[in-house]
Amino acid sequence: MKKYNPLLLLFIVVCILGCSRSSETKTKPNILFIMSDDHAYQAISAYDDRLIQTPNIDKIANEGMLFNNACVTNSICAPSRAVILTGKHSHLNGKIDNHAKFDDSQTTFPQLFQKAGYQTAMFGKLHFGNNPKGVDDFLILPGQGDYINPRFIGKDKDTIITGYVTDIITDLTLNWFKTKRDKTKPFLMMYLHKAPHRAWWPSPEKFAEFYEKEFPEPETLFDDYTGRGTAAKTAEMNILTHMQYMHDSKVRPSTIEEMGKIEPEIVYVKGDGTLMRPTAKGFNGPFGRANEKQKKKYDITLDKISKDFKANWPKMNNKAKMKWKFQRYMQDYLATISSVDDNVGRVLNYLEESGLDKNTIVVYTSDQGFYLGEHGWFDKRFIYDESFKTPLMIKWPNVIKPGTTSEEMVQNLDFAQTFLEAAMIEAPNDMQGESLIPLLKEDSEKWNRNAVYYHYYEYPSVHMAKRHYGIVTKEFKLTHFYYDIDEWELYDRLKDPNEINNVYKNSEYKDVVEKLTQELKEMRIKYKDSEELDKSFIY
Repeated sequence: MKKYNPLLLLFIVVCILGCSRSSETKTKPNILFIMSDDHAYQAISAYDDRLIQTPNIDKIANEGMLFNNACVTNSICAPSRAVILTGKHSHLNGKIDNHAKFDDSQTTFPQLFQKAGYQTAMFGKLHFGNNPKGVDDFLILPGQGDYINPRFIGKDKDTIITGYVTDIITDLTLNWFKTKRDKTKPFLMMYLHKAPHRAWWPSPEKFAEFYEKEFPEPETLFDDYTGRGTAAKTAEMNILTHMQYMHDSKVRPSTIEEMGKIEPEIVYVKGDGTLMRPTAKGFNGPFGRANEKQKKKYDITLDKISKDFKANWPKMNNKAKMKWKFQRYMQDYLATISSVDDNVGRVLNYLEESGLDKNTIVVYTSDQGFYLGEHGWFDKRFIYDESFKTPLMIKWPNVIKPGTTSEEMVQNLDFAQTFLEAAMIEAPNDMQGESLIPLLKEDSEKWNRNAVYYHYYEYPSVHMAKRHYGIVTKEFKLTHFYYDIDEWELYDRLKDPNEINNVYKNSEYKDVVEKLTQELKEMRIKYKDSEELDKSFIY
């Protein structure tokens, strides 16, 4: 009988195990999760090129899959992020609005990645929590954060970094890739932009560039909400009557003071019924963070805005004023997006130069959509498409066929389970989403979702968008507004894409109403939502 050297056998076993582990590391994809804040799909040229060109963001779609029916479960910043992290609807993760405390004892998907051996990092805007769990390295903005010379929260101490926030978040991300990445481990990088969140302060260069541009108006800019119910008529989101002159349009406070009373006067009704009028703080707070050198660059454009406003505003009728404020809104909003696109390009270029792109899933999305003048509005919150839908594109080399699109109803609820399956990590049983892997691999037979669930809670509060929940299919949208009203709305998404005609009481849609009402009841049960929970979240 032939004898084998035990040392040789041990060497062979070690080599086999080592190769196996090395092979496993290589097969586990890296994940780069890019999320902006309030980025409307209408402001990405892969979806619509009438407002802006975003070649770098588009590249992700061109080299991967573009989702045309991606949406959120609750269109507001912090709740959306809680849904993404936990894979659970707001009523189960408890973060129903921006005010509710997030229960950080819950399992989030970065924790699972960390436990599975991934190196994890997060830079940018989280919106809640000072110490994100499951993240090895982070610098996050406190709350909403600032555009100019922002403060960041780190593990050990806070730090203020001089510069423009979009550039800084990218610098931090690239620095981590270049100096801190453990090449023996796969990574999960959460690259989270503040932009284009209100009040849309661009970099000085983009500020000057976009101020000279003029943008096409949406066909519903002057919507009078005739075909809708109470909720649309009472929301405080109108560009003319609710967008602030100083905070949003960036008219200098000194100009407003010099001109005296400005019409229309901007007044908000607070939750307790009292009135609130904007102050100069909305302008001075962000601009006051700039140093003298930065202020000089901003002053050039700020002076042009105030000069124009002072000379022309008193002569304008309300229609002209609406048009003026819309252009000022678009100039700043789109300027911040232009910076996001430039910086996404920097990160994508690094992935290619380093070869990391070959085994990295790249995701671009936003925490929700946003109104860009549609229905005369800005902000989000409603189940209507502009805020309900969110941009989503995913690139995964050798898995996703480049240049493909999906029309399926997918949600931010699905992200956690998708990432976990891609990384071969078991998802917790209490996650409520569905992995998008079958769609990414164009295996549609394994995808059977035909409707999604939505629930918005933050009322009474800023913008006064009423509480509502609903069911959405590719063809229809059924919504129940509740709390201080009891109204239903049904929209035919194919015949009425602008959602201006509520057909809930139209006899032609009787069968649709009955069918969707029953499906909505079943969906509420499926996701463990109920009237009892609705009432429990009223405070």
